[in-house]
Amino acid sequence: MRNPIMALFRARDKPSDAISSAPAFYFGSSGAGKSVTVSSAIQMSTVYACVRVIAETIASLPLHVYETTDKGNMKATEHPLYHVLHDEPNLEMTSFILRETMLSHLLLWGNSYCQIIRSGRTQIIGLYPLMPDHMEVDRDSSGKLKYTYNTTEGRTVLLSPEDVLHIPGLGFDGVMGYSPIALERNAIGLGLAAEEYGGKFFANGARPSGVLTHPNTVKDPKRLRESWNTAYGGSANANKVCILEEGMTYAPISIPNSEAQFLETRKFQVEEICRIFRVPPHLVCNLDRATFSNIEHSSIDFAVHTIRPWLVRIEQAINRALFSDQEKARFFVRFNIDGLMRGDYKSRMEGYAIARQNGWMSSNDIRELENLNPLTDEDGGNAYLCNGNMIPCALAGINIAAAAMASMAQTEQGTQPDEQSPVEQQPDEPPKSHKKRRNVS
Repeated sequence: MRNPIMALFRARDKPSDAISSAPAFYFGSSGAGKSVTVSSAIQMSTVYACVRVIAETIASLPLHVYETTDKGNMKATEHPLYHVLHDEPNLEMTSFILRETMLSHLLLWGNSYCQIIRSGRTQIIGLYPLMPDHMEVDRDSSGKLKYTYNTTEGRTVLLSPEDVLHIPGLGFDGVMGYSPIALERNAIGLGLAAEEYGGKFFANGARPSGVLTHPNTVKDPKRLRESWNTAYGGSANANKVCILEEGMTYAPISIPNSEAQFLETRKFQVEEICRIFRVPPHLVCNLDRATFSNIEHSSIDFAVHTIRPWLVRIEQAINRALFSDQEKARFFVRFNIDGLMRGDYKSRMEGYAIARQNGWMSSNDIRELENLNPLTDEDGGNAYLCNGNMIPCALAGINIAAAAMASMAQTEQGTQPDEQSPVEQQPDEPPKSHKKRRNVS
């Protein structure tokens, strides 16, 4: 009999409503009056620097395919995906270029799409990135996701979810990501407006505008204004000597203090955009609050709180989309982030010394992290050592037991003390003195 309560619930994998609310956040005009799109936002130096530092950092990290074995996790260099992800994803790109492109799409549009090229039905032989602004994601009549891609030639290609590696950014439904540029277009628009204001400020001679006063009636004001701007306008004509004729005078108009602080506004917008992408300001060359001591910790914080979440997001998306159900129990991909976590030379050496003395790193383990050639087994390269003063409690009496066994072995072999040896003096008896004591009366 069918449970009537189950009729109240609907399967999550077969929704009939809209795919996502992410497309509702369109690019457009900001509160500062500037139109914010991906093309205009990337022209802002801070946005470009933030996108570049995150994309290049992740693209430069080693990406390997691992296999879970009885001896631990081993690199699966023979797996077909290893060459695709680690070296050459397609005939036109390297692994660095593909991952850099994917991250730029994620940071600007909030979604990354790659078409999966297969040989036959299973083996993956290539990945090609797809432009996010040309992709439409929807559901068919059965509630299954479908991807519609519009090519530059105007053709429409329908792709199934099995043929698309989709990595969504931050979203509210788990399917589509939201564009940081669209969500924060007011902050980026204010930065663009400040840049435009600064450009016009210098285009007008790097000084406030003023009023030309003529004692009589000016017959052609437009011609006079153009003549004035040609002679004294622009930063190239700044500080030129002005010659006025016919009794004309020039009265500059002072700029309000609020407008004079546009440089402070530009500095604040740098921090505001860094806050959007969670990038430390010193990585975009803003060193106002940077010191020698806090830059190293800020870089490690960048690796932990900015880079690592992106890595987990990418790893899990690749594991879900590129491995079959039978392979998911054995194979997985993982980035190597150890290089980003390294401190300065002294801190690394102190950490290596602790690991070496406690026996959980060998010389070759340390040399591999420092990109040095390994040592041979004869030189002790793979030997794990530990401090002799720290041993398990169960082994504390092993030396005493070994000495007792050695003594028993000597007794069984008939080893007796030398009969000619003098009789040892009892330890309780005081030593005999051969000197006579003088009687002092």
